[in-house]
Amino acid sequence: MSTSSPRRPTIKDVAAEAGVAPMTVSYSFNHPSRVAEATRARVLDAAARLGYRPDATARALRSGHARQLGVVVGEHLSYLFDNPQAAQFLAGVTDVCVSEDLGVVLIPTRGDASDVDRVLSAAVDGYVLWTTVADDPVLAAVASSGRPAAIQGGPAHPGLTCIGPDDRTAAAAVAAAAVATTTVADPGPLTRPTPVIISFPLDRRRTGGILSGHELPADLTDPSEVPFPVTGARLAGYRDALTAAGLNWDDTRIAVVQRNQRELGQEAAAALLEPLDGPAVVFAMSDELALGARAAVDRTHRDVTFAGWDGTREAAASGIWSVAASLREQGRACARAALGESSTAAQHVPWSIVAPHPT
Repeated sequence: MSTSSPRRPTIKDVAAEAGVAPMTVSYSFNHPSRVAEATRARVLDAAARLGYRPDATARALRSGHARQLGVVVGEHLSYLFDNPQAAQFLAGVTDVCVSEDLGVVLIPTRGDASDVDRVLSAAVDGYVLWTTVADDPVLAAVASSGRPAAIQGGPAHPGLTCIGPDDRTAAAAVAAAAVATTTVADPGPLTRPTPVIISFPLDRRRTGGILSGHELPADLTDPSEVPFPVTGARLAGYRDALTAAGLNWDDTRIAVVQRNQRELGQEAAAALLEPLDGPAVVFAMSDELALGARAAVDRTHRDVTFAGWDGTREAAASGIWSVAASLREQGRACARAALGESSTAAQHVPWSIVAPHPT
């Protein structure tokens, strides 16, 4: 008894079934305007009876279009689904792909020599890049690939459209708002809050730990010093706000976490606040980290104000200041740029400060 799979029908089989030339079958699928409607209907009926489907790879080779966008991810791929904001960004990309009848290819990078070949060999028409560093060779490879590409949040690179908010200005604004509401009155003089920061990784090694402001580079926006541009810009914004408020940046304690995960925010806040007395203000680079920090101090009844990032309802309801800059909209904008619908000039997206409103 034979166990071999049935032979797939070919374009010649469809042509014979419909009584037309193979080229007419090809035109019926790829250039329908060149075929009479009645003839095309006969071809499609024959294809349906035989179970014929055009070969997508061959079709892409002939047309030069894969009808797919590549999303290049410098995180574990599961992060795109586990992290609420990453999922929103990917949803924005897929919104555009659905409307344009495109597929999505997720392309992981690991920071090794295989990254460039993996990215460039993907059958895609354009690229959306998420989470990488300034010295990533994938940036130059994608920019010279001849395919349009966009990157969320940077690093900026010639030939790539950089899309994101003004992280430095927004970070300074949310930090200033949080500091202003943290200054409290004892029976005597006003007490100044002690600031602490929960930061995204500083480099691709994602080394965690606690350091002080004076240990950071003077130019936090220099990609050779802080290769993750979002991290550097937000740290610079926090420093701007603290300096303007007369608070000490050099002694500000900063916990660098390896991932944007709530439990890491909780651990970082516990370590940062344990040696401190008096009021404090926690600046976290995401609402997930801020919510974790909030959980760490809820049981202590300490006077702590929190600032996060992402403008989520949960953060606002938990008493956390935040920055709203829709990642879903940024995903859509990146996808449109990766389709070649915009110039490669940087695109700043709007942002706003979201005040807490505990329920």
